[in-house]
Amino acid sequence: MASKPESIAKLIDHTLLKAETDREGIERLCGEAVAEGFCSVCVNPFWVKMVADLLKEETVKVCTVIGFPLGADNPRVKAYQAGSAMEQGARELDMVVNIGAVKSGYYRTVEEEIREVRKAAEDNIIKVIIETCFLNREEKVRLCEIVRECGADFVKTSTGFGSAGASLDDVRLLRETVGPNVGVKASGGIRDLETLIGMVKAGANRIGTSSGVRIMEEYRQKNKEEEL
Repeated sequence: MASKPESIAKLIDHTLLKAETDREGIERLCGEAVAEGFCSVCVNPFWVKMVADLLKEETVKVCTVIGFPLGADNPRVKAYQAGSAMEQGARELDMVVNIGAVKSGYYRTVEEEIREVRKAAEDNIIKVIIETCFLNREEKVRLCEIVRECGADFVKTSTGFGSAGASLDDVRLLRETVGPNVGVKASGGIRDLETLIGMVKAGANRIGTSSGVRIMEEYRQKNKEEEL
């Protein structure tokens, strides 16, 4: 395969957002991320301080979620969550837009919350989760335009808690709409190397997955087979 393992690993936000996640699971997540050289670990806000301490000597970034998974918090609440996460050591924020506001046509609310989180995050990375499974094409396009206009760094397909995850068609649409200067993060249902590569070819430059270790093992196995 043409890609080096480091280039695959650096695409991945190693994710663990289940409600029943415990300390042992978080420690294992961080250890795996360091061993594989993943871009970041993505955890719920409660774990940010511990993860920041565990990774303080490492290059793996600390990522957390804002307004997760429903996105139905008020803009000021999301801004507070963002500021608190930054104070505790987060350096990337994945925020969920207010889906109900989108479906109601309240795009000013969405603009406000993204700008508030952008301000709280300062120069750090924010990724805006639009939960594509609940949106029509027009809504996806409008949200991509808002993400770009509000200065967010990425648009992200899914929380992984909706009715469906990332699709190749959605990733292509998001990339086409935001253009080359905004990132596209594909997440939700990405559990193997073939799916990851498909998402990258469609335009994603970050991948959210809880199957990062499995994907890297599959990558190494394929390389070994090709060398024989």
